[in-house]
Amino acid sequence: MKINRSGSAVWTGGLKDGKGAISTQSGALSAYPYGFAARFEGQPGSNPEELIAAAHASCFTMALSLILGEAGLTAEKMETNAVVTLEQQDGGYAVTASHLTLKATIPGTDDATFQELAGKAKANCPISKLLKAEISLEAELLN
Repeated sequence: MKINRSGSAVWTGGLKDGKGAISTQSGALSAYPYGFAARFEGQPGSNPEELIAAAHASCFTMALSLILGEAGLTAEKMETNAVVTLEQQDGGYAVTASHLTLKATIPGTDDATFQELAGKAKANCPISKLLKAEISLEAELLN
């Protein structure tokens, strides 16, 4: 099975004075603003790193739910936070880390089993794999 999901971005202007809008296929985000000030100066709007963090946290939590089910366990509640780190390196910027923090209530398990299953989810959730994936690009200049 192959499932494609899409998101889009529109940008006008220069880096610091420009304005962008992001949208998702589902409509959860529709022309939602993003830009330099939101990314680097803490102003309202979104940015790529927080979107990656939300994607990683949600993907990991769903993967862990699957793995728990395979082990005959069901979480009462799981809360995952992801912090994606953007750092300046060699004259540019790079996403250097994604740190997941999970707080969970899972009846019928012990800490050793919980740690093992959470580790499997971290390694195998599709977004964890994406962060190591080959990136392809198709670019067309419109004049």
